[in-house]
Formats: sequence, structure tokens, C-alpha cells
Amino acid sequence: MGFNQFTTEIIATTSVLFLVIVLRMLVAKVVRRFAKTNHNIEHRANLVIKYIDLLINIIAVIALIVIWGVKKEDILVTVSSITTVIGVAMFAQWSILSNITSGIILFFFFPFKIGDIIRINDKDFPVQGEIEDINAFHINLRSSDGELSTYPNNLLLQKGITVLNPRNDSPEFMD
Repeated sequence: MGFNQFTTEIIATTSVLFLVIVLRMLVAKVVRRFAKTNHNIEHRANLVIKYIDLLINIIAVIALIVIWGVKKEDILVTVSSITTVIGVAMFAQWSILSNITSGIILFFFFPFKIGDIIRINDKDFPVQGEIEDINAFHINLRSSDGELSTYPNNLLLQKGITVLNPRNDSPEFMD
């Protein structure tokens, strides 16, 4: 009686779990291929994969809740409680979330890489240096006098950036 009663839910749950596994493998493959063709660093690709995997897992949990028919009232109370706690935590940590999102955007869409020399066009505090590392939260710049500066990713999206000396190690620049 137990198995026959929940056959549809079990099949749907199995399908969701299979889809999660396939999506995670597909996303990892696509992001790594993008990183390789654009000469991005492997650990940056792993961070992006981790964030996308988290999103896929959250969507899968929501799908499983719907599949198993949890009462709407129970879902509403649980979601509102969790949203309140997360909202307070995110408000306190808004800059962290902003920097992570900016790090993902920088990974896919910005024209500078590790090894490039850039200038951040900030009228109050201009910064110039060679990019040593691009992390999830910040970028490390080494100035010509050897000073190491960290600059938050979200500010990189808000300021103008000049690439002074791009590192030309992509195949089209090789002799």
C-alpha cells in the first residue's frame, strides 16, 4: 500500500534528482569550457560552479516540496520565517552578497585578467596596479612600488577601469 500510494511522487522525486545531477555536470562542463577558452583561472571557475550549484539545489528543494504536496499554509509559514531570518542576515551582510554577485559578473563579462595592469578611475582614490588575483569578494592589485591593494568586486563594477597593459597570452596573440 505504501509504495503504490506514493508511486507518482517517488518517480517525480527520482526525476528531479536525476535532473539535478545532469544539470550540475552540464553547468560544470560549460563553465570550465568558458574559463578555458577565455583563459580564466580554475579556482574562479570552481567558485562560479559552486554558486550555480547552490541555486540548482535550492530550486530542487522547492520542486520536491511541491511534488510531495506540503500544505500551502505550512510552506508559507516556513518560507516567511526563513525569509525574515535571511533578510536580516543579508541586510547586515549586503556587501558580501554584492561582492559575490559582482565576482560572478567579472568572471563572465569583464575584459581584464590576472596579469593585466589596470587603473581604477576613482577621482578620490585612484588605484593602479597589476592584477594578482580575482577572488569571489575582491581583486588583489600590486602597484609598481610593490604595495598590495585589495579592491572590492562591487566597486569595480561602479568605477571606470582602464586596461593599461593587457596580458597577451591568448592563442591569437601567440607567435
